[in-house]
Amino acid sequence: MPGIKDVAARAGVSVATVSRALNRHPSVSEDARSRVLAAVEELGYRPNAVARSLRTDQTRTLGLVISDVLNPYFTELARAVEEEARSLGYSVIIGNADERPDLQDHHIRTLRDRRIDGLLVSPTDGGTPLLLDTARAGTPVVFVDRWIPGADDVDVPVVRSDGRDAVRELVAHLHRLGHRRLAIIAGPAATTTGSERVEAFREALAAHGLELPDAYIGQGDFQAESGRRATERFLDLSEPPEAVFAADNLMALGALDAVRSRGLRVPHDIALAAFDDIPWFVHTDPPVTAIAQPTGELGRAAVRALVDRIEGRAARSVTLPARLVVRRSCGEGREGGGTPPENGPRPGNGTEPQKRSNP
Repeated sequence: MPGIKDVAARAGVSVATVSRALNRHPSVSEDARSRVLAAVEELGYRPNAVARSLRTDQTRTLGLVISDVLNPYFTELARAVEEEARSLGYSVIIGNADERPDLQDHHIRTLRDRRIDGLLVSPTDGGTPLLLDTARAGTPVVFVDRWIPGADDVDVPVVRSDGRDAVRELVAHLHRLGHRRLAIIAGPAATTTGSERVEAFREALAAHGLELPDAYIGQGDFQAESGRRATERFLDLSEPPEAVFAADNLMALGALDAVRSRGLRVPHDIALAAFDDIPWFVHTDPPVTAIAQPTGELGRAAVRALVDRIEGRAARSVTLPARLVVRRSCGEGREGGGTPPENGPRPGNGTEPQKRSNP
């Protein structure tokens, strides 16, 4: 396998000049750069894509920055992105922001340095100036799942799901089961998905004449621990909710842990539903009722939109509907809907059983 010294000898330049030429350093003359590229081609130094990318200004590489690689939703999204990109002749480099804006910026800088052709991002915590600056500087960018509101001067397509109809269907489903005191574990308000799901839940409750008291809004961060803390606070209320809607799957798992740690049972003592269905939910006891996003379709559509933009075609935003998947975590199939059993522990602080006060 030829090395950089072989390229330098063939081109009649120093090793340092070869390195600078391959990194497009402005100090390298066009004549030297041409000889280096020719030597790279002749010797087959590294994949030929290196030299080709220098000539065409393309690397056939996409960047993907996701919010949390441990979240099964984003894992599935990343897989769909990689498969679709590969089918179109592109590779993907993935960065995990771990819901941290500083890590998101780190990955964006790294990907830009690697001369990606385009960038897919699910912005964390409302995004950062660097993300918008990257789009303004000419790097093709597509937002997937989340987006940055108010960025009207940046033409960035958004590929996402719309869960409002599914949330309305969920609330109607809970209402039919007899649940009236409904709480939500919300994601970060700075994220579009965090704020949008709370708004949709509040609107759906209002359609049934129900309110969403501040005490029934638990602030989470799309992590399991925050779901556990919010649910513990709900259970400590003098009048705890009858049903909890977790705005993502990890927070739902945290909520389930909190309920079980109190010796309570889902759905007998409290109902539980989640946004973002995952394969695990069919294996929990009981299986969790959830809102499912078309994750694979979102990933594939995002790649197609980005490649359209890279290759000079018109790219459009895409919105796909989410759907409600009914299982057994809200009291489905039990006589009396959401009514708890006569015996056994119930949520609350006191020793007296908590009574339902359904309007």
